Amino acid sequence: MTLGAMFILLRATIYVTAIDAPLQRGGAIVAELLLGVVLLLGTVWMATHLAVRIFSTNETAGQPAIINGTAQKSSAAQGERLV
Repeated sequence: MTLGAMFILLRATIYVTAIDAPLQRGGAIVAELLLGVVLLLGTVWMATHLAVRIFSTNETAGQPAIINGTAQKSSAAQGERLV
């Protein structure tokens, strides 16, 4: 996924640098930077979340266990000292 995003950004960079008008090229460079950051962050986020879902051994996936319809509170939330 991230490799595909890199190829897309490479093609966009080649296209943007071929623009002759300096004002349009400057706007295209700024847009490419912003969209490139969003694209790469999105693919990294998606890859990490898919990896967690695929390789997670915990059924609740980080959610608190529910017993008798209510979630248990941690000892810090109940006012007890953590030692």
